Amino acid sequence: MAQVKITGSGSYIPNVIRKNEDFLNHHFYNEDGTAFDEHPELIIKKFEKITGIQERRYVEDHLTVSDIATIAAKKAISSAGIDAEDLDYIIFAHNFGDVKHDSDQTDIVPSLASRVKHFLKIKKSRCVAYDIIFGCPGWVEASIQAKAFIDSGIAEKCLVIGAETLSRVIDPHDRDSMIYADGAGATIYEKVEEEGGILTHESASFTYDEANYIYFDRTFSPKIDSNTAYIKMYGRKIYNFALSNVPDAMKNCLDKSGKDINDLKKIFIHQANEKMDIAILKRFYELYDTEIPENIMPMTIKTLGNSSVATIPTLYDLFLRKELGNEELKKGDIVMFASVGAGMNVNAIIYQY
Repeated sequence: MAQVKITGSGSYIPNVIRKNEDFLNHHFYNEDGTAFDEHPELIIKKFEKITGIQERRYVEDHLTVSDIATIAAKKAISSAGIDAEDLDYIIFAHNFGDVKHDSDQTDIVPSLASRVKHFLKIKKSRCVAYDIIFGCPGWVEASIQAKAFIDSGIAEKCLVIGAETLSRVIDPHDRDSMIYADGAGATIYEKVEEEGGILTHESASFTYDEANYIYFDRTFSPKIDSNTAYIKMYGRKIYNFALSNVPDAMKNCLDKSGKDINDLKKIFIHQANEKMDIAILKRFYELYDTEIPENIMPMTIKTLGNSSVATIPTLYDLFLRKELGNEELKKGDIVMFASVGAGMNVNAIIYQY
């Protein structure tokens, strides 16, 4: 029976490392423009304790999101052993488009997917390229769309990309700016004559009260008079939202698959905040009255930060390449992808390797 599986993966991890101590000279302000009373060193220590982030990666000045996405895409195509001309869809998940290092303006025309297709030198016009904006869960949602296209028979091979350069849209006077990072991950989905692949998926958008938990607004610094907008968030609201909704989405997805909680070998979750991810995992296993298995949740946030849509595909690729240790997936293993982010959106996939 034909199934939709990942046949190749690739990632781009930027070379510029920004450590926590690099933020010591920053002047942080609250949303109302008042300065933090605490010294930046104490702010940073508290930040690291909560998020688990010690350093993050930023892209080099000459690169944009579409550039690093192309690098990851080429690796995925090579990993799958296919010709780029065989692709039927290129689905690019991002949120802010190409923002050059010396600009405060986003550029999404033409679409980033169209740019990647151009960079890959694909001549086939019926290879459809489009972007998806779905917050941090964008790569997971794009993967769900790729499965739908393949299941419907209108596609056989899809390239799904998640990439972002959040370093270009952060307010240096906002404490939360230390969370964000850059990166790109890509996967090839194909119809294959074997068991496994995407078994079930779950998605939801909460917008009645939650739509603006992550938003765009001016700098918190009262000393700067500028209309330039930056990514902002209500961290406590997001934390509570995630704990209330993500474990349920994960459970619904797993239950639909017919698999047992003990069948899960790995959970590849969005790397947003280490404390939050651990709390989500704990609540998820509590729903089954089951102990959390050791090493079930690979993490990259300590050194890579939160790269939004890029976190899960880069995490998955690095894991497969044993860059996170010597563990490996075996044929038939059950894993989960799960994410939460701006919108507010949540989603999950049960995948058989």
